[in-house]
Amino acid sequence: MRSSASIDPVFVFGSNLAGRHGKGAALWARQHRGAIYGQGVGPQGAAYAIPTKDRQLRVLPLATIRGHVHDFLGHARRRADLRFEVTPIGCGLAGYRPDQIAPMFADAPANVILPDAFRAVLVARAWRSP
Repeated sequence: MRSSASIDPVFVFGSNLAGRHGKGAALWARQHRGAIYGQGVGPQGAAYAIPTKDRQLRVLPLATIRGHVHDFLGHARRRADLRFEVTPIGCGLAGYRPDQIAPMFADAPANVILPDAFRAVLVARAWRSP
């Protein structure tokens, strides 16, 4: 068995609940990392889908996305043998800003690699905290 350091991290991307991986990071995940067309949530191939849009491709509320991020973080904790590389989910086609999404990842385990934009938000918030 190979160690997690010797394999590519799991590609974590924003999706829609219909699993139409047709644009952006979702399309790349389908073309290169085994994301399954029609599956909008969870692990698939060497990827993990976090929904930011519903089945009709409407943007999900932040509270709903937060629940999906929570589920992902639980999965990442259970799979400490893997590394997960998170894309700036919700900040492309869904139209949210990093400062709206990044705090959802504040308690991410060490095996989760966050995008620079999310890390910058979290560092700035930690610096401002007493």
